[in-house]
Amino acid sequence: MTIKEINYKILLESWFNIMEIKRDFYLNQLKASEKNGLIKVITGLRRSGKSYLLFNLFYKYLIEKGISKSHIISIALDDLRNEKLRDPYAMLDYINSCIKDDDLYYIFLDEIQFLERFEEVLNSLLHIENVDVYVTGSNSKLLSKDVITEFRGRGDEIKVYPLSFKEFYSVYEGTIDEAWDDYFNYGGMPLVLAYKEASKKTDYLKSLFDKVYISDILERHNIKNKYELDELLNILSSDVGSLTNPLKLSKFFSSIKGKKLSDKTINRYIEYFEDAFLISKVQRYDIKGKKYINSPYKFYFEDIGLRNARLNFRQVEENHVMENIIYNELKVRGYAVDIGVVNVYDYNKENKRILKNYEVDFVATKGSNKYYIQSAFSLDNIGKLEQETNSLNNINDSFKKIVIVRNNIKPRRDENGITTMGIYNFLLEENSLD
Repeated sequence: MTIKEINYKILLESWFNIMEIKRDFYLNQLKASEKNGLIKVITGLRRSGKSYLLFNLFYKYLIEKGISKSHIISIALDDLRNEKLRDPYAMLDYINSCIKDDDLYYIFLDEIQFLERFEEVLNSLLHIENVDVYVTGSNSKLLSKDVITEFRGRGDEIKVYPLSFKEFYSVYEGTIDEAWDDYFNYGGMPLVLAYKEASKKTDYLKSLFDKVYISDILERHNIKNKYELDELLNILSSDVGSLTNPLKLSKFFSSIKGKKLSDKTINRYIEYFEDAFLISKVQRYDIKGKKYINSPYKFYFEDIGLRNARLNFRQVEENHVMENIIYNELKVRGYAVDIGVVNVYDYNKENKRILKNYEVDFVATKGSNKYYIQSAFSLDNIGKLEQETNSLNNINDSFKKIVIVRNNIKPRRDENGITTMGIYNFLLEENSLD
């Protein structure tokens, strides 16, 4: 971790304390996972507030419910003062020395990648009956995702996203329209809110991309050709929410960029971006046939500000950005999200039977609940209304169908059972889909 990275981390934690952003969605997950016998692994995009969630919010919760400070063992392994504890035996000896009785002890290990043989250490801790273990970790050598993979079946993942619009607006100094303007431009990385000038926000986001995320990927996977990685990321940024696949991207490289890049290499690079929590791949789902369509698929950025910064804020089309924000909100709320496809047979002008494919922007599923959602920037004419609702009207099941528009309107339901709501209502009301 560089000096600049450490400064950003310190600034982020200090700013979080000043602004007092409540991240109850994640805090409640930590509360629900207490004493479950598993290692709680906090994952997510770097600089999204994982350490703050554990060392501040969850720590405060434990103290308020009466847990003694002596029963909370907190170790920040990126702190040079804890360098000796990066040795596995020293760490286990220290933890054992802190356990004085049979009551439950909470163990917080931040930046677990600094701990040598961390897998064996965490396995050893699982053998101690009266401990509850929580870890975070992410750098070029290790991602929190690696810890989950290593402890599959013994790990409980809590994924932290950048600030939702509701979290962002809760501490924003300005009107809701001003907050939206800032959010769809600069996204929800927490430290963005600490900067008042647009140039500072821009510089911060670009620095995150170049100095943290891209550097991590290059070092982690020993990639020599940074140009190819950069170009692919630029294409994905430009085509956010568009259907694509590695073969299509490979052909684009050959015809437009004049460079040969195989679909296998592209697929591998995409996996690197996903592992770093930069982008999410969304599959298509045949709603009537009830089956997944392997290709093509779409990509969305886990923070829209990072996507915009990648393109130097040249392509900030509010309709595409709004679609990405809706996707992220659904993921934050815990939904599994697919792109819906509705196949309908119709007749053309020559009275020939043809197959038409209609797309549903998102099929959001959680448990037995399912929602079909269209993102529509504007429904200012009949033609546009028909275009956005054609797919929904051709779905025959009884799950709720929703159109989300940019206009600030209250939810309303038409004669076909389709609910239309404004983007603010959707983002700010926790149960807006119900």
